[in-house]
Amino acid sequence: MDKKAPPGNPSRPNPLPGCPMAAAFAAIGGKWKLTLLYWLAHGETHFAGLRRRAAPITPKVLAEQLRELEADGLVERAETGPVPAPVLYRLTPYGVTVLPVVEGVRVWGETHLRRSPGEASPAVPMSCADRIA
Repeated sequence: MDKKAPPGNPSRPNPLPGCPMAAAFAAIGGKWKLTLLYWLAHGETHFAGLRRRAAPITPKVLAEQLRELEADGLVERAETGPVPAPVLYRLTPYGVTVLPVVEGVRVWGETHLRRSPGEASPAVPMSCADRIA
């Protein structure tokens, strides 16, 4: 059994061919993708920077989510030199087109948090309170 990670994840398959909602969820659905797109909207960053911002995400899941976003053309990975140089992640021009959706979800989430009793304020490093410019 080869334990090496594949060079990249394929994009997630669309479970309902021809359905735009299913296509959107295949590309940006999941627990972390919208949050990663949110942080990348604030500028390119390296893997460790994303890991710090999304603290509970494991490195394995972070790498998988970034590879899927890359496979869908939303994120690009820029190597800064020979290994072990950090790799930078940034939104592609196509990735920028999804930012109104990300901002809409963030704004809806703020309203939902105000309606939900007992919701604790997030820790500062994970805060997603800033508007996407």
